[in-house]
Amino acid sequence: MRRMMDALEYSNMQPLARSLVHQLVLAIVFAWAFDPCRAADLPRLEPEAAKLSSEKLAAIDGLIATAISEKKMPGCVVLIGRSAGVVSLKAYGNKRVEPETEAMTDDTVFDLASLTKPLATATSIMKLVEGKKLSLDDTVAKHLPDFAVENKDKITILDLLVHRSGLIPDNAIKDYLEGPVKAKERLLALKPIAPLGTKFMYSDVNFMILGEIVQRVSGEPVNQFARNNIFIPLDMSETMYLPTEELRRRSAPTEKRDGHWMQGEVHDPRAFRLDGVAGHAGLFGSARDLARYATDALAGINDDRSRILKRQTWHIMTTPITIEGADQKGQPIRDFRGAGWDMRSRYSSNRGTRFSEAAFGHGGFTGTALWIDPGTDLYVIFLSNRVHPAGKGAVNPLAGQICEIVVDARID
Repeated sequence: MRRMMDALEYSNMQPLARSLVHQLVLAIVFAWAFDPCRAADLPRLEPEAAKLSSEKLAAIDGLIATAISEKKMPGCVVLIGRSAGVVSLKAYGNKRVEPETEAMTDDTVFDLASLTKPLATATSIMKLVEGKKLSLDDTVAKHLPDFAVENKDKITILDLLVHRSGLIPDNAIKDYLEGPVKAKERLLALKPIAPLGTKFMYSDVNFMILGEIVQRVSGEPVNQFARNNIFIPLDMSETMYLPTEELRRRSAPTEKRDGHWMQGEVHDPRAFRLDGVAGHAGLFGSARDLARYATDALAGINDDRSRILKRQTWHIMTTPITIEGADQKGQPIRDFRGAGWDMRSRYSSNRGTRFSEAAFGHGGFTGTALWIDPGTDLYVIFLSNRVHPAGKGAVNPLAGQICEIVVDARID
């Protein structure tokens, strides 16, 4: 600071000017010290230092090149990490192919789609549980009295988190056409389509309702509560609902809506009708930010060093719960879900088959996936905009293959 003053010939200034300069310099130093972007990067590790084979990891490049050539996606960002740091961060292909081509970069911001569910909504619920503001065994109606209709009075918060509530996956889009207030009234009035606890049905409706619980209990909408209690403490400055103009410019576009490209605008039609903020979708973020969350989760689970949740809370959130059911042919099937996370279920193709049973993760409709495995001390982040430009593409098998390569690359 003294050098900055000398450069400004501080000693020769009048008292008023000196005071103004002093305040200016303090403001600059404060901004530099507390700029969230300075949380910048986690430690970087060479693959061999992280006990991963760089030769085996190199196979990922060929898989992705093939997927891009087959138009499974325009491009992607892949980040591989361990608790000690980031091992690999690479951008592939393009973030945009229409109306012109634009290369993908490793700081691209993505519409995270259903990664919103665990990262924002479920983690917010667990913060409220930890603060003794609610319990996973609470009935939903305890916090949302209007929910206690159509025989829904016994559905608990945990039932919503693991998708065994019996509620429909998605209610009709017409329910959202009269604005958020009416949409939420109709959401709470829905009738179950299956008896409570008898069937695993992955449901956006479950997490929309959980988002409403966060707001009712905390007094803040889920976007603000998640920002204050998850993203700011973890220095996730590029993760938010309703991204800033700068983050919108860095976002990967998805499809066209009403004649314009959605870029930094939520792709999910119901979240869009809820003004971009909902419990099931609406979150945007970058690979580096998701690495901060994954690193904190591993630190919390293994060493009780999380900045957002206690070790016991992480364990509650990531302990597998068995849901008995049947496949499309009526054959018995078991799905294993955590409190907001996928673990081993019919939705786990983006997980691969090599992670330990402790692994938890999730995918998103736009082409996103995050898997964290305390058992192997690994996490894999796969972010794409596979729905660009025309709503097609398919990346879940690719994400699963990448996870398998990463696990097989271990040399410890």
